[in-house]
Amino acid sequence: MGKSMKITLTKGEMFLAAQNGTLRVIESIIKGLQDRHGFDGPGWDINVEGAAGEIAAAKALGTYWGGTVNTFKSMGDVGDLEVRTRSKDYYELIVREGDNSNAIFILVTGQSPNYNVVGWIKASDAKQKRWRKTHGGRPPAYFVPHENLRPLEELKL
Repeated sequence: MGKSMKITLTKGEMFLAAQNGTLRVIESIIKGLQDRHGFDGPGWDINVEGAAGEIAAAKALGTYWGGTVNTFKSMGDVGDLEVRTRSKDYYELIVREGDNSNAIFILVTGQSPNYNVVGWIKASDAKQKRWRKTHGGRPPAYFVPHENLRPLEELKL
């Protein structure tokens, strides 16, 4: 695997992430939507950090971040790409059973304003029995180790 790319968000980018993540939570509360993966609570922090991770991935790839809300699986987080943001640098990429097997997932680790855009994998390649685990009493998912992710330079946009 290649080297991860360190990205530091600007104050304006953090503000955009905060606005977007907050809007995502408000929309979910108004619509009475529950987290599909066993997370308990409204998720203010994870939604803001998720949006910030998407911005970091877009910066690393030199592409546009649309800041979508309520698109769920109908479109990607950054273009057609899915971004999974994890708070700790050693955390693995999560791919869930119901994720589109044709989608490409990018792992971003860290917390605002500092992120590492670690690498990527196609969901079908991530869904291997050896990586299927249950953490924290939540439903099983695939946890792909960093060394099994492909470097950003190999990602064709």
